[in-house]
Amino acid sequence: MTETPGPAEFAEHVADHHHSDVSGGWLRAAVFGAMDGLVTNIGLVAGVGGGGADRELIILTGMAGLVAGAFSMALGEFASVDTQNEAVAHEVSVERDEIKRHPKAEQAELAAMYEEMGLSADTAEAVARDVHRNPELAVRVHITQELGVDPEESPSPWTAAISSFLCFSVGGVIPLIPFLLGASALWTGLAVGAVGLFVLGALTSRFTQRSWLFAGVRQLLFGALAAGATYLVGLLIGVGVSG
Repeated sequence: MTETPGPAEFAEHVADHHHSDVSGGWLRAAVFGAMDGLVTNIGLVAGVGGGGADRELIILTGMAGLVAGAFSMALGEFASVDTQNEAVAHEVSVERDEIKRHPKAEQAELAAMYEEMGLSADTAEAVARDVHRNPELAVRVHITQELGVDPEESPSPWTAAISSFLCFSVGGVIPLIPFLLGASALWTGLAVGAVGLFVLGALTSRFTQRSWLFAGVRQLLFGALAAGATYLVGLLIGVGVSG
């Protein structure tokens, strides 16, 4: 028989037992938005700077990229999450109909899933039978087991869109800071952007098991790859135009 924990032990467990958001809501949208904003505008700064653009044109290009990218990310996140939620709702409707039409087959299917997870046949059948006493609980359990999502904990498309918009804007403005403060040398924007990439990458390690150094260096290398490619494009096009 399982021993019941005391009040102090239970309170300590509740305080320690906390999981990060891994459902695809604000966290994914925020990280993706910030990373995309940084990489996009570092690439734009490197590209137009490599083509010989002056400070004003770099700022114009960067701000235009920031606004366009932020709205694009927000609208894309909203549509993506909303479509995902609608798809889950459709599957819930299909599963509910299947349970009504074939209750015994669905109960046997759930028992088989529990057996695959390691439960004994008798325990799996008993749990599946108990779950199917409540049709709505059965629908939720089947969807969770079959699709890996909880239909009652769908991420908010508005949260994803707003997180993406704000974080893309923050990430996108970082490489523009030196130019907005009066600097005109291309390397200043790239250097500030590189620091931003490393710091943001390091911060993401808080939600993973990777070290902050690995996460920061990895993101820095990704950004350097994008900046190098766009700088080369700008350099080649700039030379061709001037010629």
